[in-house]
Amino acid sequence: MKILITGVAGFIGHSIAADLLSKKHYVYGLDNLDNYYSIKIKKKRLNNLNKYNKFFFKKIDLNNKKNLENYFKRKKFDLVVHLAAQAGVRYSFENPEKYINSNFFGFLNLVLCSRDNNVKKIIYASSSSIYGDSKKLPVSEKDKLSTKNIYAVTKKLNEDTAELYSKLTNIKFVGLRFFTIFGEWGRPDMLIFKVFKSHFTNKKIYINNYGHHYRDFTYIGDVTKIIKKLIFKKLSKHDIFNICSNNPININELIKNFSKNYKLNKQFVKLHKADVINTHGNNNKIKKQLNLNSFTNFYKAFYKTFEWYKKNKIYKI
Repeated sequence: MKILITGVAGFIGHSIAADLLSKKHYVYGLDNLDNYYSIKIKKKRLNNLNKYNKFFFKKIDLNNKKNLENYFKRKKFDLVVHLAAQAGVRYSFENPEKYINSNFFGFLNLVLCSRDNNVKKIIYASSSSIYGDSKKLPVSEKDKLSTKNIYAVTKKLNEDTAELYSKLTNIKFVGLRFFTIFGEWGRPDMLIFKVFKSHFTNKKIYINNYGHHYRDFTYIGDVTKIIKKLIFKKLSKHDIFNICSNNPININELIKNFSKNYKLNKQFVKLHKADVINTHGNNNKIKKQLNLNSFTNFYKAFYKTFEWYKKNKIYKI
């Protein structure tokens, strides 16, 4: 099976690529190496993947349809794991056009290239942000959606596009509504790595909403296991799954837990207008579909990630 992973230099893309490569699968990776966050950590991830002789990387922007079409024609992929996107909820208020171009038109180009080259399945990243501030928690895949920023709007458009093309083509689509993913090789702009960096550098970390948020943190090891199972699983024309631990963590409690043993230069600030206050997903559907029994304990994974971060001196990047 020839597998293409878009956003392969990103957090989740790198993690699933490394897992597949360790099992001797061939992996082709695309990324435009956008500078929204550290290019250094993206290149470090690619260097890690380049250790495998079955990994093949190509720098392509999904908005360059001609280059994308030529690449698909040459390689003839069986399956696409689409993880490329403009990340960051708050930045979507500053540069909404970039989200529309990258997240929507980039996805549409990928779908059309897949259609024209007989791709059998597309597994694509959606987001928990499309639920907005739901009054009913935990949210399930059938619950009403309530987008409150352009990032979430583009993810909803991706789901609608997948639904349409699942009916117009022979491609099977699998949408993954990711909740807050964390772990080794994570994003430096996300809370957990900001906590770690603050500890090592004494740089002040600002805790939004005075720490009253709840986040359904999901460990990257669980995510890669789920995606790998979905790659080889026969599914319906278009299905959508929450990817979450179903165990929301209070940010204040997280900060207190870490601060018991580690120095942290922190300041609590008010709520940002882009933020969803609480995220809490029901994961029964994916557990039933893949016969999953449990997800990794948050604090076990949190401190495992901390030790990896320290060992690799990520705070210096």
